[in-house]
Amino acid sequence: MSQQRRRKCRHCGTLFRPDPRNIRRQRFCSKPPCRRASKAESQRRWLAKADNRDYFRGAENVERVRLWRSAHPHYWRRSSANTRSALQEHSLTQATDIDDESASLTNSPLQELSRVQPLVLMGLIAQLTGAALQEDIVSASRRLQHLANDILNASPQRGPPGHAP
Repeated sequence: MSQQRRRKCRHCGTLFRPDPRNIRRQRFCSKPPCRRASKAESQRRWLAKADNRDYFRGAENVERVRLWRSAHPHYWRRSSANTRSALQEHSLTQATDIDDESASLTNSPLQELSRVQPLVLMGLIAQLTGAALQEDIVSASRRLQHLANDILNASPQRGPPGHAP
């Protein structure tokens, strides 16, 4: 394997190894100020060309932007209230009747784990189901939640779900 030559950054002057995919054109290192300087130089070169000087000017561009803005009236005013959460909907807690049987379950370590570490639980569901999409994880979570509700709400006379009396 050949050793890659180092270059001197045009902005900060430090030596760096250019990215192999861009070795012929990379003149700046990857530090944020140097990347900004690279972008500024690139824009200066682009604007220096005669064809590009009036690229965004003129009546046709003004009209194009005006039409786009009228078609998207509140594009710049999106509020954080309209953004969705990671699961795209909030799970609502269900009220339960507390009796002697369910009171013994309130201090269960398993239930504390599911309340304290929802991300771990979500990751476990994704791992077990092999799903990577949020919709698939949500549907699997709902199936597991229904199963858990069936198990917790099984009366002693009926026995566990899926078993005949």
